[in-house]
Amino acid sequence: MKVKIHHEGNRILIVAAIVILIIVAPLWLWVHPIAIACVVSAVCGVCYFFLVNFFRSPRRHFEGSRKNVVVSSADGTVVALEEVYEPEYLKCRCIQLSVFMSVLNVHANWFPVDGEVIFTKHHPGRFMAAYLPKSSTENERSTVVIRTPEGQLVLMRQIAGALARRIVTYAEPGDEASIEDHMGFIKFGSRIDLYLPLGTEICTKIGDKTTGGITVVGRLRP
Repeated sequence: MKVKIHHEGNRILIVAAIVILIIVAPLWLWVHPIAIACVVSAVCGVCYFFLVNFFRSPRRHFEGSRKNVVVSSADGTVVALEEVYEPEYLKCRCIQLSVFMSVLNVHANWFPVDGEVIFTKHHPGRFMAAYLPKSSTENERSTVVIRTPEGQLVLMRQIAGALARRIVTYAEPGDEASIEDHMGFIKFGSRIDLYLPLGTEICTKIGDKTTGGITVVGRLRP
């Protein structure tokens, strides 16, 4: 598994490094005792480490057969697993599987299935805590629908959280979807909802930890 910095974080990390330099340099040059500069530098260093950690972007390779497999679209914790009605595009009852990402998780998002992107739409909205049920319909969010090679539809929804202020969706209608590819990124605390056809074999449960692009969360009915 190779890890690099996601390009969504490049500008933020550069600006943060400049700000830290502006804060720390005068302390080392002109402020005494030197312990003050040491403490401030240490705090800034820890904060910058967590910022770099947030924008890490691992490239992952799925092992095994990919036919009818549904993988988690994000690193995080399964917080919802229930039968619901999906009103935006599918307009039918589905299995909703939701994964919550904390600020410590990787925030790149993977396609949950192989196939073709047939629909995308961004919705402005609120910024409630992403683990709340209402966040699925009231928070800022982006919807992506993928048709698998067998013709089944899987809907994926990126949902902003209380700290998230930007959802990035790379997928466009007509794009090829691969479970090893990033389909987007959410900045600072958020959630991914998957809407799967009824009859899908669910391979996870509430409270389980998932790894985006790797953890099998379901198997579609052939």
